Amino acid sequence: MNFLAHIYLSFGDEEITIGNFIADSIRGNKFKHLPKRIQNGIALHRAIDSFTDAHLTVRKSTKRLHKSYGHYSGIIVDIFYDHYLAKNWSTYCETPLDQFVDNFYDLLEDNYELLPVGVHRMMPYMIADNWIFNYSKMDGIAKVLQGMNRRTKNKSKMNFAIHDLEEHYEKFETEFTSFFEELITFSRQKFNELEDSEQD
Repeated sequence: MNFLAHIYLSFGDEEITIGNFIADSIRGNKFKHLPKRIQNGIALHRAIDSFTDAHLTVRKSTKRLHKSYGHYSGIIVDIFYDHYLAKNWSTYCETPLDQFVDNFYDLLEDNYELLPVGVHRMMPYMIADNWIFNYSKMDGIAKVLQGMNRRTKNKSKMNFAIHDLEEHYEKFETEFTSFFEELITFSRQKFNELEDSEQD
């Protein structure tokens, strides 16, 4: 899953949210200096990724893209799924998406000193172009895919995946909806396990 899903699946806990968001910028176990609950957010992120990568519905989505994009298919599906979460946001959250995202940006700025260097570099662009809110729009997803393609020095051809999204829009959405309900349940269970382990 991509940024929005990881933030949402932190269940409103600010420190868990920070850890869940920064996890991709941290290698191995180089996070022991961080507060315990941020460490738990990193653990939650990694559990979500493992669950997602192994899930048969997600694999069905990635298989549709594999011939054209190879090992980049999983990254593309993560972005597609964030689009459906943003588009159908009111189904999952009572807080409007624009307010939810603004609150998240404020959280990052308030905890800037805890964030990895890679996040420091990314933040100005993410906030200025409002990446996360714009996942709800097709042109927002197109820009994300273009940016990802540039990061691979045009090797991934991910910029063309917007056409795959348009062509198979309903299929991807059905797969997302089915999978995400299971992911919410799994993430809540993992969240509770981490809470319990903290109290032991």
